[in-house]
Amino acid sequence: MNGAPQRRHGAVLRDGATVFSVWAPRVASLTLRVLSPGARQIAMQRTGDGWHTVEVPGLGAGAVYALRLPDGTELPDPASRQQAGSVHGASVVVDPAFDWGSQGSPGIGLEDLVLYELHVGTFTAEGTFDAVIPHLRALHELGVTAIELMPVAQFPGRRNWGYDGVLPFAVQDSYGGRPGLQRLVAACHEQGLGVVLDVVYNHLGPEGNYLARFAPYFTDRYRTPWGEALNFDGPDSDEVRAFFIESALDLLETCRLDGLRVDAVHAIRDWSAQPFLQELTAAVHAHGERAGRRILVIGESDLNDVRLLHPPEWGGTGMDAQWSDDFHHALHALATSERSGYYADFGEADQVAQAYRQGWIYHGQYSRHRRRRHGNSPRDLAGKRFVVFTQNHDQVGNRARGDRLGTPSDFALQRLLAAALLLSPFTPLLFMGQEYGELAPFHYFVDHGDPGLVEAVRAGRREEFAAFGWDPQHIADPADPATFAASRLDHGLVRRGEHRGLYELHGALLQLRRERPALRSGGTDELESTVVGGAVVVRRWWQDDEVVLVLAFAAGCDVPGFAGREILLDTEDPRWRGESGTGRRDNVVVGGLRLADKSAVLLGARRTT
Repeated sequence: MNGAPQRRHGAVLRDGATVFSVWAPRVASLTLRVLSPGARQIAMQRTGDGWHTVEVPGLGAGAVYALRLPDGTELPDPASRQQAGSVHGASVVVDPAFDWGSQGSPGIGLEDLVLYELHVGTFTAEGTFDAVIPHLRALHELGVTAIELMPVAQFPGRRNWGYDGVLPFAVQDSYGGRPGLQRLVAACHEQGLGVVLDVVYNHLGPEGNYLARFAPYFTDRYRTPWGEALNFDGPDSDEVRAFFIESALDLLETCRLDGLRVDAVHAIRDWSAQPFLQELTAAVHAHGERAGRRILVIGESDLNDVRLLHPPEWGGTGMDAQWSDDFHHALHALATSERSGYYADFGEADQVAQAYRQGWIYHGQYSRHRRRRHGNSPRDLAGKRFVVFTQNHDQVGNRARGDRLGTPSDFALQRLLAAALLLSPFTPLLFMGQEYGELAPFHYFVDHGDPGLVEAVRAGRREEFAAFGWDPQHIADPADPATFAASRLDHGLVRRGEHRGLYELHGALLQLRRERPALRSGGTDELESTVVGGAVVVRRWWQDDEVVLVLAFAAGCDVPGFAGREILLDTEDPRWRGESGTGRRDNVVVGGLRLADKSAVLLGARRTT
């Protein structure tokens, strides 16, 4: 299958009628049951390749319908664009048209990308797309260039991270549905922000997952940590691929998204010669070319495998960028001294220095946590192709307490890690509230209707945390509405004391990243990093500009040299604590540097050689 599949899944408006098309080879017959306007049943025509279709003249947007199986069971459309209620209920015909006015978006590139990950349900008290809009100006002024939305495919209930979505074409109704997403994207583009959407193609959620009733969407040849694997390389997998690729292109087209973050691609099992991820990436890029926009595909992977980024002719998928867990793990383990779980492989200052040099650390050497060799070499890949972070939904939410790094009171650590992240040669990602030191935890939460499933989720969380030695008594109940409510942000913190100082530090760091040539360079060829006097020292240069970032994770770091260097930024400056006054040090280094515990200094100079 080359390029975009022909769009035909679901209910599509066409010339005063609605055409319904369902791929359901496992069903001998399907009946379209229109619930409103009017109530009627219409037999769908079955074709030899397992498709069921019918055209209904005069039926338009807003019509509510369900699909009736031969045994009388009524199910939502697998390609539902909107649900009338829950994931178990009827679907709604949607007109995807939206008045974009004269607004055009060229899309986004990796060159200046600064991502801001947010969960729509907890970012504001309202928990809707529209409620995000008033915060966009502040994000743009801070220096963010694109928001990254956690998954919004329709999930059960009103409280979920989004990774339990079961209808990939539909947009969560409690967030505002597809029209709400369109309004948010339009508002982002007006502010000069891009929008990247997190999509899940490694599994579907356990509740309301009816796709297997229609067709072989799943396979028993593989398993994922979250349930059945999708069938991307077995019999009938061409149509399965087409379904998910069409769902991606449908959202990209109707909502003008600027990129996709593809969740846990390491859990997608596919041994075909032309893998699904390669086909998806090619289809997205081709759609962008047709639309005259740059659309990114970013993979989340813990494989440390460059084949994700290599072009297809080199045996890769051709993705634009991928997440680097190693960068986070190295910084976290060194800063906190945690060594349980996967942090057992990290904790040395030399590893942090190595992460700056090549994007990840494990490139074929033995991993104690995995008990095998891990990764391959990312050499020759530009730094901008690695998305790095010190917090994200996983690294906060998958902790027993859902606690954020450095909270509630360790602002020095937060300032240090802000400098480490935002002055790196990689594409940085901030997690919502990180920029001002949000105090609220980010818990895991669900709203499942099946008590047995809820108990299974609770047990799964306890088992997951056992590897880290965390006390299960500290785990918030995922099904308790209070767990969800406790995860909402308090944006008012940004106006208070050290929170305000941390916010202003993030703005200053992002301004330096934009304006300083050596920091704008996304290459690791123009970078050296080592450990000197106990501190991690990262030297970067571009043409006649040079900067040196010095990171102290412990007290008593004495770094010799650098005499005559201008101090561009010091995280111990009183203003970053929300206090009056500027400058903890002289503006020029006279002798060596002595850094306080958990502090960072950025030095600048013009290169003479």
